[in-house]
Amino acid sequence: MDFLYFDGKFFGIAWNFWKVLGWVGNGVFFSRFIIQWIATERKGRVVVPLAFWYCSLLGSLCLLIYAIFYLQDSVVIGAYIFTWIPYTRNLCFAIKEQKLGVNLPS
Repeated sequence: MDFLYFDGKFFGIAWNFWKVLGWVGNGVFFSRFIIQWIATERKGRVVVPLAFWYCSLLGSLCLLIYAIFYLQDSVVIGAYIFTWIPYTRNLCFAIKEQKLGVNLPS
């Protein structure tokens, strides 16, 4: 078990709130890949489910907060500062389509 927990670090990481937030953001952002893959396999064509956009938005916001308050790294901040705009817009379109009962091709 020394390889998991050594010198006060789990997986070699000194954990704190910000590290957890950053890893949660990574996990949520990565999960959109799995969600989209499963949805596409089920339909037999390329689809982008609503959950994909929620995971994109939540994951990127977690990573942006992590970058601003913990990393304070302009490169990482720049990578996530505007991603919420298309994710939010795509969510608005998708929700509107669902309310109208429109099923446009993805």
